[in-house]
Order: sequence, then structure tokens, then C-alpha cells
Amino acid sequence: MQVETKAKGIITVDEKQRLSFPEGLFGFEQFTDYVLFESEYEPFLWLQSTEKKALAFLVVDPFLICGDYELDVDDKVLSRIDVSSPADVFVLAILTVPAEGNPVTMNLQGPIIVNKQNNKCLQVVISDPKWGTKHDLLAEMKKRGNLC
Repeated sequence: MQVETKAKGIITVDEKQRLSFPEGLFGFEQFTDYVLFESEYEPFLWLQSTEKKALAFLVVDPFLICGDYELDVDDKVLSRIDVSSPADVFVLAILTVPAEGNPVTMNLQGPIIVNKQNNKCLQVVISDPKWGTKHDLLAEMKKRGNLC
């Protein structure tokens, strides 16, 4: 499948990389079809809309960056993307990379849950006040010793 991307121009992706967001992402509910592919900087990935070239998000597995991250999502919520077991999911956090040199942040309050069995996804809101929308990525990496 050919996809026109914001970051890399036209790329070829496997159908397995296609993700469906039946409810869209917060603020972008009308866009429901995306692909997930590697960025040039591991462990970050691109979540690219197939419907709008300019709509792309840099994402990361938050558990790789933030060792104490935890989320509790109700089974009823997960049933909206047909999750039958916690082992069937992986989680992504959207990054914000500001142009003016402010810290790169992760949205740990609004993670994306991906059902690995059917590639359906859902963005949820975590009510724990410990996890915000602007969690400093660099500070977290320094804490864990993940900084190059």
C-alpha cells in the first residue's frame, strides 16, 4: 500500500501497519485510518493519517521511556475495540515537539490503545492526576539513564 506522508514523502507500507480508529483521535475524530511506521530515531514511530497527509503524530511506547507508567482502562472501554485479553494490546503515547526549543513532551494522560489482533485503536483519558498531557520526555529519559 502506498501512503503519502508528512515526514517521508510517499512510502510503501504493509497492510499489517494499517490502524483503524473507529472513534478517531481527540480533536481529529473525522480521521479514522492511519498507518504506523518507524521514524528515523528509534524507538519513535510515526502515526500517519492515510486520509490527510499533513496529519501525522510522532509516538512512542510510554513503557520504554517511563518505567513507572501505569494505566487502568475499564474492560467496557476496551470492548469498543474488541479487546478480549490485556495481552492483545500495546500502548502508544503522542509526543509534542515544539518548534521554539521547549521540552519534547509525551501525552501520558491520553494514551492510544492498539488491539494487536485486529489493529483497531482507541485513545483514552487516564484519570490519575500523576499522568499529564505534557510529561517531559528528556527528563524522564535522564531519570532512567536512557539518554544517549
